[in-house]
Amino acid sequence: MAGQRIVAALSVGAVLGALIVTPSAAAAPEPPAAGSEQAASAPDVPQVPDHCGGQCHHILPPGQNGNATLAELAGHLLLGTKPPHSADQTAPYDELASGYSKLTTGTIDEFFNDNSFGVRPDDVERTYHPREDVTVVRDKTAGIPHVYGDTRDGTTFGAGYTTAEDKLFLMDVLRRAGRGEVSSFAGGAPANRELEQGFFATSPYTEHELEQQIESARSAGPRGEQALADAKSYVDGINTYIREAHDGRYFPGEYVATGHVDPITNAGEIEPFELTDLVVLASLVGAQFGGGGGNEVQQAVARMSLHERFGPERGEQVWRTFRAENDPESISTVHDGSFPYAVSPENPQGAAMPDPGSVTEQQLVFDPTGSAAEPEDRDQRQTPVARPEGVPDQNDRAAQAEALRGMFDDGVVPADMAEPRGMSNALLVSGEHTDSGNPIAVFGPQTGYFAPQLLTLQELQGPGISSKGASFAGLSFYTLLGRGQDYSWSATTAAQDIIDTYAVELCAPDGGPVTKDSDHYLFRGECLPMQQVERQNSWEPNLGDDTPAGSYRLVSFRTRYGPVTHRATIDGKPVAYSTVRSTFQHEVDSIIGFQRFNDPAEITSPEAFQRAAEDVNYTFNWFYADSEHIAHFNSGDNVVRNPEVDPAMPVVSDPEFEWQGWNPDGNTADYAPFEEHPRAIDQDYLVSWNNKQAPGTSGADWSKGAVQRGDLLDSRVRGLVAEGGVDRAGLTQAMEEAGLADLRAERVLPDLLKVLDSAPSDDPELTARIGSLRDWLNDGGLRTETEPGSREYAHAEAIELMDAWWPLLVRGTFEPAVGADAYQALTAAEHINESPSGWQNEEPGEHVGQAHQGSAFLTGWYGQVSKNLRGALGEDVPGGFGQGAPGPGNSLCGDGSLDACRQALVDSLAAAGATPAEQTYPGDADCEPGDQWCADAIIQNKIGGIAHDPISWQNRPTYQQVVEFPSHR
Repeated sequence: MAGQRIVAALSVGAVLGALIVTPSAAAAPEPPAAGSEQAASAPDVPQVPDHCGGQCHHILPPGQNGNATLAELAGHLLLGTKPPHSADQTAPYDELASGYSKLTTGTIDEFFNDNSFGVRPDDVERTYHPREDVTVVRDKTAGIPHVYGDTRDGTTFGAGYTTAEDKLFLMDVLRRAGRGEVSSFAGGAPANRELEQGFFATSPYTEHELEQQIESARSAGPRGEQALADAKSYVDGINTYIREAHDGRYFPGEYVATGHVDPITNAGEIEPFELTDLVVLASLVGAQFGGGGGNEVQQAVARMSLHERFGPERGEQVWRTFRAENDPESISTVHDGSFPYAVSPENPQGAAMPDPGSVTEQQLVFDPTGSAAEPEDRDQRQTPVARPEGVPDQNDRAAQAEALRGMFDDGVVPADMAEPRGMSNALLVSGEHTDSGNPIAVFGPQTGYFAPQLLTLQELQGPGISSKGASFAGLSFYTLLGRGQDYSWSATTAAQDIIDTYAVELCAPDGGPVTKDSDHYLFRGECLPMQQVERQNSWEPNLGDDTPAGSYRLVSFRTRYGPVTHRATIDGKPVAYSTVRSTFQHEVDSIIGFQRFNDPAEITSPEAFQRAAEDVNYTFNWFYADSEHIAHFNSGDNVVRNPEVDPAMPVVSDPEFEWQGWNPDGNTADYAPFEEHPRAIDQDYLVSWNNKQAPGTSGADWSKGAVQRGDLLDSRVRGLVAEGGVDRAGLTQAMEEAGLADLRAERVLPDLLKVLDSAPSDDPELTARIGSLRDWLNDGGLRTETEPGSREYAHAEAIELMDAWWPLLVRGTFEPAVGADAYQALTAAEHINESPSGWQNEEPGEHVGQAHQGSAFLTGWYGQVSKNLRGALGEDVPGGFGQGAPGPGNSLCGDGSLDACRQALVDSLAAAGATPAEQTYPGDADCEPGDQWCADAIIQNKIGGIAHDPISWQNRPTYQQVVEFPSHR
C-alpha cells in the first residue's frame, strides 16, 4: 500500500519554526465530546427483547477506547495520563484473582460488567448520529457503543464508524501486518520486520486473490450477497470516520509518530479502507486462531530419529506415545460417541520422509539493504531528541509531536504476535445440575493481551441483526462472540488438522541439473515454475522509529499446493515441501456462519446454532447456552483424506495421496459432513481448554494427551455437577481457580513425588526441597500473590524450584534413553513447556515462548513425563512408553531402572536448587532479572503508544462472559 508518507524527523527548533510560518494550523479541535447531540436521559432507540434478566455479564481488559489523539499521546508519554475508557476494565479483571474465593452471585458485577441489552438512563454518556439512519449510544461504564440502525445498512455503517472511533490505528497496523508491509508503514524496527515476515509466510496473497475471495462471497447466494453489502457499508463507516477525524485533527496520534500526517500542516493521508483489507484481517485471524496441523516436516525428522535410535518397531511405539494423537487417557469435550478424524493408519502409505540432515528452511528475505543487511546496532541509530519537560500547551502541536519521538524504536507491534495462539476456555452446565434449573455458561476466548485489545465490544440492533459482545476490530460488522436476545455463544480454538504438507520433486525445464534451490517442480507430470509472491519493503527513520534506512524483498515461493516451507532431498532427489490449508483462499467463507449467529430469526434452538456453526470453516469449538439447553459443535473444513495417509507426516505429491476431490484451482476438496463433526446437546456439562474435542478425533499436535490443562477444568466442573445446585458464582470460581493453578503441580508433581519417595533420603537439602514442593501441592499448587498487590507469590520458593527443575528433569528422564540427536529433534517438534513467563520452555536460559501472555500450559510434555514416571513405578499406563507387562522401571526413565529414574530426578532437582533466580527469570524490557512475579505478570502489549501497568498472572479468557438466561422467546 503506497500511501503518502511524511518523514517527521524534525528537531524542536524546526517544528517550532514551522509553527510560526503556519499560524492557522496552531490549534487542533478535539473530537466532539458528545457526537451530534448530548443525551441527559434515555435515548429514543428501540427497546429490544432481552431474556437475560440482568444475569449476563462480561469483561474485556484493558478498555474499550484504543485511540489516543496527539495531545493524549503526549500527555501519556510525559505524565502517564490515559484517555477515557482505555483502562477501566483492567482493575475488575485483575481483582478476580484475589477475590474469587469469596465470590457470590450478588458480587459478580464487582468483577464483570453488565451485558444486558441497551443502556440505563443514568449510564448514558453520549448519544450521536454518524448518519441519519443510525443512532449510537455510548455508556458511562465502559464507553461501549450501542448501535441502533433504522436500516440494516445503517447498522453496519454504525459498526464501522464506532470501531474506527475506538481502534483505527490498531486496524490499520493489522491490515499492514496481514499483507507483510509493517516496516514500510511504521518503520524498520526489527520487531516490525519479524512480524511482517511471520504473517506473510502464512498467507502470501496477491491482491487478485483477495478480490477473488470477495467475488466468492458474492456468489454464495442471498446470504453471501447480504454479507457483502454489510461489509461495504461497514467500510463506508470506517472511511467516514477517517475523513472526519483527519479533517478535525482528532485522529490517533500514532499517525504523526509514523510520519503519515504532519503535526503542523495536517498534510498527509490516512489511507481509506477497502473490502480487500477485511479479507486480509480475516486471514490474519484465521492464521492465529482458526488453523490446525502443519509441522509435518519437523515431526518427520523427530520420528526418523527415534526409528534410528530404537529400530522401526520400538521407535514407532515411542513416537506414537510422544505424538499422543488419540491418547486413551485424555479427556474430551464430547463424552459419548465416536468422531474419528485425522487418524494415523497402522501401515501408512505415501510418506515423504527426508534424507537425514538434508532439511533446510525456505528462504523468505532477499536483497536486504541498509539496516536490513546489518545486525541491529543502537549506537548507529539516530540520537533521539530529549522529550520536553511538562505537558505541552494544547495548541502547541509541535511540542506534542516531539513527545512521541522514539516511541516505536522497539516496534509498533509485538514481534511474536504472528505466532499461532491456540487458546480460550469454556465451562457449561446443563440446567439439570444448576440451582435455578437453567443452564449456566462461563466462557470466552484467550486472544492475548494487547493495548488496544484486538477485540472490540459493541451492541448491534437493526433489521436482521440483534447481538452484543466482542468482535475482532476491523471485522465487527457482526458480533463474533457474545449474546443474542435469548442465547449466548462463544468459541475455543480447536486446531484439528486441516493443513498437510506435500513433497514435490524439483525439476529443470531445460532438462539440466536440478538442485535444492531449483524454482521448478513436477506436478502431475509437468515441470511447472513456482509462483513467486513478493513484497518490497523499504523504510526511512521517522519520528517514532529512528531505525536507519533499509529495504528488502519478501518472496514466497508457491506450488499448486501452497507456500513452500522447506527444501530437502528424498533418496538423493531434491524436493520442496509445500503446505496446503483447507481455508487457504477461503477465509471469507466463514462470514455466513457469523451472519447467522447475529440473526434472531435464524438462531431459535441449539440445533439451529449447530447448523450455523457448520458454516464457519475455521477450526473452532463453538458453545451455546439458552434458558433450556447447552450445545457444542466443532467447526472447520475437515478434509477427506486417503485413509492410508498419515496426516502427521509429509506426503508425496501424487493424486492418489491428495485430499479426496481436491481441485488446485480454487483449493476446494471434499469435506466431512455435519454428522461426522464432534457435537453435543444437553450433555451434563461441557468443558474446553483447547483439549481433545471428542473420542476418536486426533490431535494435530502433542497437547491433547494424558495431562492437558483441560483436566483442571474437567475435574472441578465434574465435582460441581456431582454435588448439584451449581450457580454462576460457583462455575466462575471453578474457572478462576483452574486459571491460577500450575498444571505441572496439580497433575505431574504427584508422580514426581512418588518416584522420589520410592527410596529413603538422608540428604537434608533434598528433603527440604521435596517438603517445599509437597507443601505447595497440598496448598493447591496455585501461582497466587501472598495478598493483593504484594507482587510476591505464596510458596515462591517452591514455584521457582519447579520452574528451574522442569527443563532439567525432562532432559534427565528422556535424553539418556532417546539420545541427544533424537531429544533435540523432539524438542524442535514440540516445546517441553509453556510457562507463564516464556522461559523454561526448552533449554535453560532460552526464551522460546510468548512472554506476559497469561495463557500457559497448553503445549508441553506434561502427559509424556507423567506416563514415563508412572511406567517407572510399575503402574499400568495405557499408551505408555513401556514394553510388555507393567513392572518397576518399565519406561524410558532410568533406562529400565526405577532407582536410576529416581536418581535422575534427584540430580536434576539438586541442579535446579542451585540455579540462581536470575537464570530462571532472566528479565526483559519490563522486568528485572530474578523478579518471579513480574516474569509471569500479564502485560498489555502495546500496539500504539498507550502503556499499561502489569497485573498478576491469570490463565483465563481475555474476553469472558458469565451467562444464565431465565427465559426465552
